[in-house]
Amino acid sequence: AEFASTDDDEKIFDAVPDLECARLEVPLDYDEPDGEQASVAVLRVPARGASATPLVINPGGPGGSGVIGAVVMAAGLQESRITESFDVVGFDPRGVGATRPAADCYDDAEADAGSPALGAQGTTVELTEADTLAIFEECAERSGGVDALTGMGTRDTARDMDVLRAALGEEQLTYLGQSYGTRLGAVYAEMFPENVRAMVLDGGKDSTEGTLEARVAAYEGFQGAFDAMAADCATQEGCPLGDDPALATERFQEIVQPLVDAPVPALGTELSFDDAIGGVIAGLYAPASWPRVLTGIAEVAQGRGDELMQLVYDFAPRSATGQWPNTAEANFAINCMDEERLTPDEGAELRTETFERAPFMDPGVDVTAGARDGCEHWPVEPTLGFPYAQDIEGLPTLLVVSITGDPTTPHEGGTRFADSLGAALLTVEGEGHTVVSSGANACVDEIAAAYLVDLETPEVGATCAG
Repeated sequence: AEFASTDDDEKIFDAVPDLECARLEVPLDYDEPDGEQASVAVLRVPARGASATPLVINPGGPGGSGVIGAVVMAAGLQESRITESFDVVGFDPRGVGATRPAADCYDDAEADAGSPALGAQGTTVELTEADTLAIFEECAERSGGVDALTGMGTRDTARDMDVLRAALGEEQLTYLGQSYGTRLGAVYAEMFPENVRAMVLDGGKDSTEGTLEARVAAYEGFQGAFDAMAADCATQEGCPLGDDPALATERFQEIVQPLVDAPVPALGTELSFDDAIGGVIAGLYAPASWPRVLTGIAEVAQGRGDELMQLVYDFAPRSATGQWPNTAEANFAINCMDEERLTPDEGAELRTETFERAPFMDPGVDVTAGARDGCEHWPVEPTLGFPYAQDIEGLPTLLVVSITGDPTTPHEGGTRFADSLGAALLTVEGEGHTVVSSGANACVDEIAAAYLVDLETPEVGATCAG
């Protein structure tokens, strides 16, 4: 309970017995190992079997809590050889959740009023240079200072993960990373190849793509998911997007573009155009959420935005009592130290290309002005570097898992990611983003377990049905 930040967290922790919590002290700056320390929150779910080998996990983000992710993963894999054979160990990365210092840029009341914009790209938000300076100063003040804020990149977290490996008494790391966790895993593999036993990297993107290219590709992936949802909707009576999938994007624009000038009431606040797009994107991650998206679209057509706003809240995830985790702030701070910084012209190019390749997001107005990078006043350069994790020597065979209809890390990029790492590739046919931790796909679980437990890699061209 030490790590529970919301009432919902308490319920999650109660769902799995015998949890063990600890804190790992690491240097805030590895160039000054005897200087100020950071405190990393760690949680272990004991194996169901006799083995005590740790499986370190990261559920994604950046900004997702590995502490909570470990509990959720253990609950989802109750019938799996993975949780029988491994302790599941999750930690909150630099800046995230219960790890200190944590990224903090605004409070719950500000989030309830509509989270202050930390960036402008991919949205209709217009920022000035004064705005982005204020963002940096507020985040630095609330997050423990400039050194803390600029120490939240993935390469620092990878160093923390190697300290955790040693603290767990392991010569080599066994790891499962999903979504952003594949970036963290690949960076760890690049920095400490001799310390890797096995890694499952589920839902990864092409590590050769720069920031602009990768973000446009992700938005294009969401257009693909939107089209798949619209096609499914068209077979149902009363579909709010109509019965012709080819016209679904146009119908959606008719419904949501008026929100640019006239937001609608939603859960005690207002649903803006950007909120509506954010809610739809949150629901496009998994087909199970498509009915909620469609309900939300129908509501907006009738002048309310409750369901789409609730999707925004759930994705955050905001607790029922109004507490917000720092997921969005940590996502921002980590990406500021990882991603390439875009000039205003590049930001305008990103918006233009995004709306061309993902027209469901198009606000119908010129938003090329004000597309400033919220990280432009960070006083140090990003530390990730593109491309990363290429042609690593001395690395064992890793396992990359990629879904053909992944809306945010497209399968083509996942294939290139596997090639860059010289990894085995498991292709999962279907829709959705990440699959290993849910336990819902027996084929995936069997192959992932055989790899993690026995180091057996699947055959070339291996696939599982979604």
